[in-house]
Amino acid sequence: MSTISEKIFSRTSKSEACAGDFVIANVDCAMAHDGTSVLAVKAFREMEVLKVWDPARIVISFDHIVPASTEVAANLQYDIRQWVRQQDISNMYDVGEGICHQVLPEQGFALPGRLIVGADSHSCTYGAFGAFGTGVGATDMAEIFASGKLWFRVPQTMRVTVEGKLGDRVSAKDLTLNVIKHIGADGATYKAMEYYGSAIEELSIAGRMTLCNMAIEMGGKAGIVPPDKKTDEFLKGRAVDAYTPVYADEDAQYCEDIHIDVDDLPPQVARPHSVDNVCDVDEVAGTAIDQVFIGSCTNGRLEDLEAAARILKGRSVAVRTIVIPASRTVLLEAIEKGYISTLIEAGATLGPPGCGPCLGAHLGVLAEGEVCVSTSNRNFKGRMGRGGLLYLASPETAAASALKGEIADPRLV
Repeated sequence: MSTISEKIFSRTSKSEACAGDFVIANVDCAMAHDGTSVLAVKAFREMEVLKVWDPARIVISFDHIVPASTEVAANLQYDIRQWVRQQDISNMYDVGEGICHQVLPEQGFALPGRLIVGADSHSCTYGAFGAFGTGVGATDMAEIFASGKLWFRVPQTMRVTVEGKLGDRVSAKDLTLNVIKHIGADGATYKAMEYYGSAIEELSIAGRMTLCNMAIEMGGKAGIVPPDKKTDEFLKGRAVDAYTPVYADEDAQYCEDIHIDVDDLPPQVARPHSVDNVCDVDEVAGTAIDQVFIGSCTNGRLEDLEAAARILKGRSVAVRTIVIPASRTVLLEAIEKGYISTLIEAGATLGPPGCGPCLGAHLGVLAEGEVCVSTSNRNFKGRMGRGGLLYLASPETAAASALKGEIADPRLV
């Protein structure tokens, strides 16, 4: 009668873990990036622990403010590099390697049935591989660095079934925004979500990563797609270890059972300043924009760049358009396939692999009153500049909007 989450916590806590139980779990893999590792390492040092519990299970990725934009950032990153060497952590991915949530799966750490904890809220991305991926604060990460353990309350699980077939130029991001519209920004607070249905099965691994990435935007503790042949195919030659997939029992207990059909789903857009403020694209079509951002841990993968390139091929953007691949691997593949040259020839600006404008810290920041269509995951007030207005959309909608200089339906360009 167990869900995927209950089974993972039962294994990692060596107990019969049920929803609502408090357990101390053994973490399979821990991750921190340049933004959160600074505080995690500070807390680790204050604990006066000399060595991390297992350097092979720790991943450090520099992706948020890269390359360093200030002397302060450079000094902080230098300190973390020194600490990584001192701790013999070999899984260090420095400037230009890409976003942690893309790099960690590419390097084979996101494995089915595993408990993967990151010092970043979008660590729920790893649920795309049948793992329990979740984010924690920097001080909690320090405890994991020291002991390999952390306490959790085993979450209740929502079963979300999505049926139907996505139409032309309607993609995983549109499906994801529609799910958020149904559930709400706080509708899954501290719950896990298991995704089922024909529409989920048809999603590529990249699409599943987009879906699970935004579980936190509904308050979710985790979003999980049961592993299948697509999962195994992606992990072939990548997986750092053997893995055992975990599946829910047929009589597993769910706190909610939600059904969504996407057969006739049009492109979706999340309006400022809430991720669940979602509407069909035609409700906001014609809204003048100043910038387009295609990238982030939500939509900076190869198929996202391909989708944008197909729309922009042989044409020119009407507004400044920033394109940032999610990783070096994605960048190289996109170069090889010609997507990058297509995007640059259309007038887009290419940034180094990383988070880029998403966090509004150093690149692509908006001026007061400027409007951006972004493929990222958050449109909160101040997210990409204190006075900017963010509309979240798919790579297809973002590319179409870049062409028109206004929010546009990608099916009509």
